[in-house]
Amino acid sequence: MALAFIFPGQGAQFVGMGRDCYQEFPLAREVFDRANEALGENLAELCFSGPPELLKRTDNAQPAILTVSLAMHRVLATETGVQPAALAGHSLGEYTALVVGEALDLESAVKLVRVRGKLMEESAPSGVGGMGAILGLDREVVAALCREAAGEDEVLVPANFNCPGQVVVSGHLSAVKRAVELAGERGAKRSLTLEVSGPFHSPLMNRVETGLREALGTASFFDLSVPVVANYHAGFYGSAREIPELLAKQVCHPVLWEDSIRTLLKSGIDQAVEIGPGRVLSGLIRKTTPEIKVHNVESTPSLRKLIDLFSSS
Repeated sequence: MALAFIFPGQGAQFVGMGRDCYQEFPLAREVFDRANEALGENLAELCFSGPPELLKRTDNAQPAILTVSLAMHRVLATETGVQPAALAGHSLGEYTALVVGEALDLESAVKLVRVRGKLMEESAPSGVGGMGAILGLDREVVAALCREAAGEDEVLVPANFNCPGQVVVSGHLSAVKRAVELAGERGAKRSLTLEVSGPFHSPLMNRVETGLREALGTASFFDLSVPVVANYHAGFYGSAREIPELLAKQVCHPVLWEDSIRTLLKSGIDQAVEIGPGRVLSGLIRKTTPEIKVHNVESTPSLRKLIDLFSSS
């Protein structure tokens, strides 16, 4: 068995996430306590009780998802002793993967994603930028559609290549809306504008890249103990020196998730565990590489089920 751990990004959050794990496992509580202390606030209370409108705010959702994912990973890894052969995370989840791969400590990671979230939240005035999902069209068709839908002085680009036939576009909201409408006319199975606070993973995030690069420059990075796939180029990280540069570029460039999963398959991965809230990435892997068997850990029952499975194998 060649195993990969994968970690979700923003949008996976929900009120109550991680509560049962926190209540049942002291190891999980330690992770939350460290995150709380690093941020100087009760992140655990926000995860468990909300309110939803506060939790979904980008600057809160990012450290919250990272902390929940790391708490669940800590329990799974300690209880089973299972070591992954590779790691990957979707956008925000790449930071989680880097912590698990020992390139970054938890405290630094939670502070960095708080800064990242604030910068992204403040990146564009409300109503200026947005994102849309297009299902059922090839990526080349979506790229051409973006060029057609963008008006003069407008930005619209593919932002997430999630799986075959699922591409998210990002840029000026007016262009996003035109692209969503055009996609329907071109035969897309479904196209819709997403409820997000900004045009993430587009050139409109240039100010975010600049600010994030400064924050990354204050953190210490170390060589990875487990290979991590980078969203920016869908290849494995090399030395620690590459990490801050690729994380900075990530916010302005598309998330090559489909390509990243194919990289895992080519490297010999045949099983993957999605660790953290939600099951979105598990579904994307099944649609991209059905050869990879997928497991999911998002609650205490699913965590115990996997602990039993790995302990008996």
